[in-house]
Amino acid sequence: MQIASLFKKNKTVLSFEVFPPKKTSPVEIIYETLDQLKDLRPDFISVTYGAGGNAGDTATCDIASVIKQKYKIEPLAHLTCVNYNKQEILQILNRLEQSGIENILALRGDINPEVSPKNEYKYASELVAFIRERGGFHVSGACYPEGHISSANPVEDILNLKKKVEAGAEHLISQLFFDNSFFYSFQERARLAGINVPIEAGIMPVVNKTQIERMVTLCGASLPSKFTKMLQRFEHSPEALRDAGIAYAIDQLVDLISQGVDGIHLYTMNNAYIARKISDSISGLLLA
Repeated sequence: MQIASLFKKNKTVLSFEVFPPKKTSPVEIIYETLDQLKDLRPDFISVTYGAGGNAGDTATCDIASVIKQKYKIEPLAHLTCVNYNKQEILQILNRLEQSGIENILALRGDINPEVSPKNEYKYASELVAFIRERGGFHVSGACYPEGHISSANPVEDILNLKKKVEAGAEHLISQLFFDNSFFYSFQERARLAGINVPIEAGIMPVVNKTQIERMVTLCGASLPSKFTKMLQRFEHSPEALRDAGIAYAIDQLVDLISQGVDGIHLYTMNNAYIARKISDSISGLLLA
């Protein structure tokens, strides 16, 4: 199934993101999470790709295959390129194809200071073009409501995004954000630039203060005053912060859905409890 086709059904698409467990954790952990997520009936589930430059790592492919074969949910396999050469990318693509995976989220990937990038693919748009040239996959891409951390300004960011779409990205998933106004401004810039593919809003519920601050450092997302006050108020009470974070995410989602967003991509952090709380709260809105 082509993921971009899901957006033709005249409803808000709901998708989840999960990530492979750390090598020190049993892989069964992710399957316990998926057992619970399947009942929420997401339109698709994306599986992140680990950093480190090991083309022989099959975790993403293995999990995506289980999502499709066992749970009958369409998977979106992440694929990064900064640490791989052409032959390694082909090796990964062949493995995905043999496992029946049809959809790929093409990403540059984070620069790991402990691993020298191979520089054969410097940008995600180059990976998108290569996958489309090879054939056999539908390709999605990432977008950044507040601009990619490496972009000089919003105009440059949109021009780079347009290159990615022109290279063959059929659907976009946004980086996390905590102020919907950034997403709406970005969406307007994208449409004015002629980027007309479906754009999903990426939402990450708060799990803990340290985790959010780390993510913000990596991606450059802004923390609005309302959000930082919530963190400060509840940072020493994990359960209270969790509940407040769920409420904050739901508030964002209600606004996004009411404004006609193409889709919602929930960064679950492999936490099925949080995904269920949020999904149950917005389920009626998604069908309206």
